Amino acid sequence: MLFHYDGKVDAWGDLNWSNNAIHIVARNQTKWWFAKRFLHPSIVSAYDYIFLWDEDLGVDNFHPGRYLKIVKSEGLEISQPALHPNSTDIHHRITIRSRTKKFHRRVYDVRGSTKCTNVSWGPPCTGFVEGMAPVFSRSAWFCTWHLLQNDLIHGWGMDMKLGYCAQGDRTKKVGVIDSEYIFHKGIQTLGGGGPPGKKIRRQSTWELQVFKERWNKAVKMDKNWIDPFPKDMFIRDEKRRKRSRRHRQ
Repeated sequence: MLFHYDGKVDAWGDLNWSNNAIHIVARNQTKWWFAKRFLHPSIVSAYDYIFLWDEDLGVDNFHPGRYLKIVKSEGLEISQPALHPNSTDIHHRITIRSRTKKFHRRVYDVRGSTKCTNVSWGPPCTGFVEGMAPVFSRSAWFCTWHLLQNDLIHGWGMDMKLGYCAQGDRTKKVGVIDSEYIFHKGIQTLGGGGPPGKKIRRQSTWELQVFKERWNKAVKMDKNWIDPFPKDMFIRDEKRRKRSRRHRQ
């Protein structure tokens, strides 16, 4: 299924598989907008996995069959292929390919503003994939679809919340596959540069704030809500282990 935001449907006609694909056109929308309207869980329930990918990805080093074999064997509910280190657009170190691993679930890095250490409890250090090439199990997609907001088209901030749809411990159920990797070209498409691009960035920033406010409001309204990933959970556990080690010594 191809979602066209630029109206250039005929430009795909030279590809052999194009006539076998479903083409959906809506100008100046994003893939999360399309996904909310055309990938309802009941519509895609026949599929074990949903690939919701951007268009600027190089897949010369990617094989979906080998990829899913790893995903299934490791019990990953949400995943993504690792990014080649020379990719044009890399935002989080956890997405960078490790040449020595088949897959990984976390990253250790003390550079920059985000410190990823042994006590890092969540995104973007562990339990995290980025929005450009996520792969969902059927159950994870059912949850993710309900997280998407009808009126927020850009989906900014979604990747930080995807771990809540991991069907269990996000540090174990979310991972990055290194052996089947992609190249993110980082091509500016929707909006491009200049005034249109700035407008989209402003809109995305506003939508992210709205999403956060709605999330916090929903948490307050649901009296039975128990956050499975409290921010201080791993810090408390690490302090408890350190006290135990000191006691034994």
